[in-house]
Amino acid sequence: MPMSSEVELSRRDAILTVTMNRPEKRNAMSSTMLARLLETFAGLQQDAETRVVVVRGAGRAFCAGLDLAELAAAKAAQGTVGLTEIGDVFHALERVPQPTIAMVQGEAIAGGCELALHCDLRVAAADVRFAMPLARLGLVIPLPLIQKLLDAMGTAQTKELLFTGDFFAAERVLALHLVNRLVPLAELEEATYGLAETIAANAPLAVRAFKRAIFRANAFRRTIEHEDYDAEVALIAQSEDVAEGVAAMRERRKPRFLGR
Repeated sequence: MPMSSEVELSRRDAILTVTMNRPEKRNAMSSTMLARLLETFAGLQQDAETRVVVVRGAGRAFCAGLDLAELAAAKAAQGTVGLTEIGDVFHALERVPQPTIAMVQGEAIAGGCELALHCDLRVAAADVRFAMPLARLGLVIPLPLIQKLLDAMGTAQTKELLFTGDFFAAERVLALHLVNRLVPLAELEEATYGLAETIAANAPLAVRAFKRAIFRANAFRRTIEHEDYDAEVALIAQSEDVAEGVAAMRERRKPRFLGR
């Protein structure tokens, strides 16, 4: 698989590690990173050597979501043609045939939160903080991503996470089943790879069959019609509120939303 400075691949026996490597940007996902992640996850479909995939971020944060400034500049220069969309990355990750484990430390924000949720399992450090602060930017997310939140923690908690944009931390994310295991930061790597090694030691045909069966059992959610919501998402993405939200974030001030 191709290597990239923004996405690094390493192998420990049958365990493949995919590392997002922009620590100075809290691993915010650039167009280059999205393309490499998509290529990596799609390439695992025919990989018989790998039994478990660990997804992690370099530095003190797991992933701060999309690099909005970089992606806006890329789209202005190139248009949307040829640029990888984050939804495509999540789609490919969810369909990786091997079990996937997110190793989460620090912040997992917006797209970073969703990236972790699209892994099969999550091991988190005690300093973890999940957030979906899209409403603070005037943005909304596609229905399948909302369904991931609903699957993980239910209706009321999903509403609070999305309506407020607040951080959910440590013991709360464990109680809400956003993570499978919560450990001290110093023990995060050992706990993650201990879990990966346990899974990798099991019969790979059986494990992959279990994953396919669980995916199929949950597939009915994908039949929900949402064309009208998709159209609303597209309109909101072009609203004045989004421009104001992004500008306020860059200028480090409180946004002034007008609902248009």
